[in-house]
Amino acid sequence: MDDRRRRFEAQVLPHLDAAYRFARWLARSPADAEDIVQEAMLRAYRGFDALRGSDVKAWLLTIVRNCHSTALRQEHQRGVLVPLPEEYETGAAPALVASGLEPEAESIRRDEQLTLERLIAALPEDYREVLVLREIEELSYREIAEATQVPIGTVMSRLARARLALKKQWSRQLEGSLHAVP
Repeated sequence: MDDRRRRFEAQVLPHLDAAYRFARWLARSPADAEDIVQEAMLRAYRGFDALRGSDVKAWLLTIVRNCHSTALRQEHQRGVLVPLPEEYETGAAPALVASGLEPEAESIRRDEQLTLERLIAALPEDYREVLVLREIEELSYREIAEATQVPIGTVMSRLARARLALKKQWSRQLEGSLHAVP
């Protein structure tokens, strides 16, 4: 194995899970996310020698974002319809084996997780993108600005708006469930 490949594997591959999670939030389909990450890893390997600095995670997530944008443009040019995600896609079904939590507590936690995922998925893409990068991938504002190619002030305002929109949606969801209980 050559030195370039060894360096690539050591620096980039540890961020493969983050790349998939981000692609999954962007694409909303496991198969599309896998395609995006595969293309991103190929592009990352080809462009690895151009990487300057040590901010590999933000660099890789930028490539994932660009691959997603390219895939979207290609879909729109072909006029392909993207199906809405199923509530219980592969791997998202509740586990049949009980975890350490009581069944009722586990059910509540799982319902809240599904609600949160649905509410995040309903956010506009610009909001969802910065929210996922900050809260799930734990990137700094500067890293998010680099990954999304927008000024840091825009990142901050989008993040604030995303959090506010998510809070409002969560409150509406909570109100709706409280009114539904007899």
